[in-house]
Amino acid sequence: MIAFLGLGHMGALMARRLVEAGHKVTVWNRTPRTIEGAVTAASPAEAVADAEVVVTMLSDPAAVKRVLADAAPGLGSGALVVEMSTIGPEAVAELRGRLPSQVGLVDAPVLGSVQPAREGTLTVLAGGRPEDLARCRRVLEVFGRVREVGGPGSGAAMKLAVMSALVPAQVLLAETVAYGEANGVDTAALLDVLGETPLGTLVERLRPAVENGPPETRYALGLAAKDLVLASHETQTLAAAARDRLLEAAAAGLGGEDLTAVFGHVGTARRTGVRKLNPASVPATNGYYSHATRTADLLFVSGQVALDADGRVVGEGDMGRQSEYVMELLARILADQGCTFDDVTHIRTHVTDMSLLQEYGEVRSRYFTGEPPASTTVEVSRLFHPGVMLEVEVIAAIPGSR
Repeated sequence: MIAFLGLGHMGALMARRLVEAGHKVTVWNRTPRTIEGAVTAASPAEAVADAEVVVTMLSDPAAVKRVLADAAPGLGSGALVVEMSTIGPEAVAELRGRLPSQVGLVDAPVLGSVQPAREGTLTVLAGGRPEDLARCRRVLEVFGRVREVGGPGSGAAMKLAVMSALVPAQVLLAETVAYGEANGVDTAALLDVLGETPLGTLVERLRPAVENGPPETRYALGLAAKDLVLASHETQTLAAAARDRLLEAAAAGLGGEDLTAVFGHVGTARRTGVRKLNPASVPATNGYYSHATRTADLLFVSGQVALDADGRVVGEGDMGRQSEYVMELLARILADQGCTFDDVTHIRTHVTDMSLLQEYGEVRSRYFTGEPPASTTVEVSRLFHPGVMLEVEVIAAIPGSR
């Protein structure tokens, strides 16, 4: 019996193929969904009970860890977990450490989108011990062509390496089209010329989206951004730029759109001259604002507060600790655009208790070590989140742009 956990755009189609291939399948999804011919379980633990193979197809590493933790009580001795999400080799290694030793693990993310998933023509990049790969090969072949790429974690690493080329290439084409439009180049003619180069296959695949707008979501822009965040490495300067462009587009509300929505977004950014920035190095926003915006040579950084990635106050009741955390967030956002505190032209601070200003000032002086910028500090009765004692925003000039 096969348990399939995660019935999103891809997962639902892949689970259906297993049923059509004659496998006995039990499915589970966080938002209840059914697959004709499969048993629907009420929980991950119920889904994996008696399963020989457990397939996970989820959105990100956190979701995979959470769902497998919930499934753990139901995992039988000798079960094989086949992790098919895109989560990266580090997360795969962490999963191996969390799973019981008698439970096998194969990482097998896929290349391809909705149509190949429906047709069973995906490319499966499988990594794991030879005996585990042999146990699940027939299951994986239901989804498409299986490429065994090495030991544990190698499938996850291969997937991120491939996406580090494919996704930035699409962002590059979006910027190329925007450049052409800005200089009076006919877009159709530009695509024709590019189609005769080594980029031709990709250009022809993307041409309908460029000319008609993004299609039904096949590979969500937000997931593409997530993949590049996972793939971040010091050697990947082009991929990092593409990552930031996609995070900016996701912050603008395009995360659920097809990746090709980046073409329209780049054009809009060019027309408005404003880029919305949300570096991966700081906790994500709630979607109602961006951490920073950039226009020409100016960077405007939103007010930063002492909240961690889970929305918890850092340093409850401690002005010094909160000040340290806020300054570190500002440092990361500035660094994302090549700035330091020396490039700050103005700093604005809101505090809930002016009597604690000296504690804040002592921390601030460790970050602003040169001539101080223009500054405004005001006391307010409260800030937007209980327990938050200060909020700090800055404006900076981009080095090399002046």
